[in-house]
Amino acid sequence: METPDFGIPPALARRMSMAEQHEYLRTKLSRRRTLVTAGAVAGGLLTGCSGDGSPHATAGATTATAATAASRVHGSVVTPFGRHLAFGADPKTQMRVSWQVPLAVRKPYLRIGTRPDGLDRRIEAEVRDLHTPGLTGVRPALDQYYLHATLDGLRPGTTYYYGVGHDGFDPASPERRKTIGTFRTAPKSPERFVFTAFGDQGVGKAAAANDHVLLRQDPAFHLHAGDICYADVNGRGEKSDGYDPAFWDLFLQQNEPVTRSVPWMVTTGNHDMEAWYSPDGYGGQLARWSLPDSGFDPRAAPGVYAFTYGNVGFVALDANDVSYEIPANFGYTEGKQTAWLDRKLGELRADATVDFVVVFFHHCAYSTSTHASDGGVRAEWLPLFARHQVDLVINGHNHVYERTDAIKDGEVGRPVPIGASTDPTRDGTVYVTAGGGGKDLYGFPTGVKESYEGHVTGREPVETFRWTKSKESEKETVEWSRVRYRGFSFLSVEAESGARPRLKVSALAQSGERVDHFEVRRGV
Repeated sequence: METPDFGIPPALARRMSMAEQHEYLRTKLSRRRTLVTAGAVAGGLLTGCSGDGSPHATAGATTATAATAASRVHGSVVTPFGRHLAFGADPKTQMRVSWQVPLAVRKPYLRIGTRPDGLDRRIEAEVRDLHTPGLTGVRPALDQYYLHATLDGLRPGTTYYYGVGHDGFDPASPERRKTIGTFRTAPKSPERFVFTAFGDQGVGKAAAANDHVLLRQDPAFHLHAGDICYADVNGRGEKSDGYDPAFWDLFLQQNEPVTRSVPWMVTTGNHDMEAWYSPDGYGGQLARWSLPDSGFDPRAAPGVYAFTYGNVGFVALDANDVSYEIPANFGYTEGKQTAWLDRKLGELRADATVDFVVVFFHHCAYSTSTHASDGGVRAEWLPLFARHQVDLVINGHNHVYERTDAIKDGEVGRPVPIGASTDPTRDGTVYVTAGGGGKDLYGFPTGVKESYEGHVTGREPVETFRWTKSKESEKETVEWSRVRYRGFSFLSVEAESGARPRLKVSALAQSGERVDHFEVRRGV
């Protein structure tokens, strides 16, 4: 029988929010449920979900279709792939290990120990299976199986060895030893550590090349500022967006050489609103990632969380909630995310062990490239960043590297040339667009030259724009654009504690060449 086209006409989709599109699709599918696999749930397309889009708490839950497939294929021929780590709320004692299998398996689990030949602890894994219906002439239906193991009670500053398996595939057996991976928990009080960051990665040679250069920095973890995989091609949050869930298989395979040992802390971009899953398009995120639960409901917004590593507090936000430019999910948390942000920043600033606060999200607060600046981000969050003296903000969205001077009250609070230091308590906050993670690159406004380490050009105002609440762009002339580099790149940040704590921020090109660096110090 031919699979029907479940899409929404583009003209109609443009007038609908993500939740309205989901309801339209849910209703349409319910009329044709005989054409959908037995695992599809009437309330949402994430088959491991309840009707409200939240994942089942029961580990090992699979659909009837998946169970049938498992009964036909022996586990020994099903090889796990796409291992990716993430911290729990406490990086010293908690780790989340996730992976994928191409077919359903029985009794998935993780083995862990402090020696590669001593994986004595065995932990049952949770299965979150994701069903995507087919589109006639576009793509077939696809079932994907994501597995997650929760590791709590770990020892700080300890290297652990782990292997993932299931009935018929034991990672501790001699023939599977090569699949064993490692990770290290956060030390109690590290004197120094490095983290890396970028957004807008996708799948391809440039994305994989950035991974290899990044790994040479020996980061304790990596921040991914959204637009992770680009399975959703258009990124408008519309049902008419082109979408191929199989890109996620490629993405997880591509990144596994890094993500199997480096926690990959992601948040959501506009291309991560996959409207096939759950009212807000985040059912796919919930299936694929296990991220910290830090007081904001991860079932409602999986890209909103916080964690502290050493002397730095990190806050991940979902800018789809406040974006004027791409409003498919505008206001979906009804202000709850912003209220949570205010509380969380206050908690971090009240913590005597936290010297610096770093916030990362997708849409740009300040950029002059293709998407420019989002007025919704500025209106909702910049007053909070100022009140709590956020030290560094990292964005993606624009596929370039661009860095501002320190910005205070919407203007340059203090120039921060390459190699300079800045004090957020006096100068304001530096904003970095790190969108050169691997996807096709953008440029800068006509006539505006790149300006980066070793290639500094004259300082002139830049004619650009910002997005307004009316969904229109408004021109603005800015003087805060300090560094501009059109090339694949990423951030490498070295955090130091002690008597004179500082963040040493560097931007590295894909060649490994440094294109920017500056320092953040407080009260100097």
